[in-house]
Amino acid sequence: MTRPADFHARAIEVLHDANEAAWRESDPEEGVRHFTNATRGLLGDPDVVNQPGALKPGETQFVVSACFFIAPSRDHMIVFADNFGLGRARISVTDSRPGHTVQTKQAAVVKNTDVDPIFRQIIKTGRVGCSIYVPVMWKGEVIGMFNTASQARYIYDETDMRVQKLFAACAAAVWMGLGGSQRVAEVAESLGPWNA
Repeated sequence: MTRPADFHARAIEVLHDANEAAWRESDPEEGVRHFTNATRGLLGDPDVVNQPGALKPGETQFVVSACFFIAPSRDHMIVFADNFGLGRARISVTDSRPGHTVQTKQAAVVKNTDVDPIFRQIIKTGRVGCSIYVPVMWKGEVIGMFNTASQARYIYDETDMRVQKLFAACAAAVWMGLGGSQRVAEVAESLGPWNA
C-alpha cells in the first residue's frame, strides 16, 4: 500500500488533537469517542475502494470504529464509543476476532474477512470486508478491544494497525482517567445478567 508522504506527520497531528479533545471531556465514553472517530478518517488507503475485489456488487463503502470494554465478570465485552449503530451490544470475550484479540493480547489486521477462518459478522447493517483489532491494555491487563473496520477489503495494513495501537494506548488512559471502569460496571449492571 502506498502512503502519502505526510502520513506519519498527519497521524501524529490527529492523535494529538484527539488526545487534547478527549481530556476536555468529563465522560469516559465521550473521551474515547474522539479516538474512535479519528481512526475512521485517518486509517486506510482510500484508493483501494476503487480497485477490483475491494467491494462486491451492491456493496457501498463505509468505515466504523468502536471500543469494546470488558465487563467486571470478564466473560463478555460491551460496546462503547461506537459509530457501528450497535447500541450496547455485548459479545463474549472468546467470540471471533474480538475475543481472539482479548485472549491473545495481540493486535491483528484482517485484510479480507471473507477468507478469515475466525471472523464472525457482528454488524447487522453491512458486511465488514477489512478490519483492525487492537487490545486496549491497562497495567498489563486487557480491558477491552479497539476495532476499526471497512466494507472495502484490503484497505488496511500493518502500518494502520501500528498507528491504531497508539490510539488504543491513549484511549485506555482517557478511559481509566475519566472513570471508565466504573462506567462499564454500571452499564453491565443495567443490562442485567450476561447470557452467552
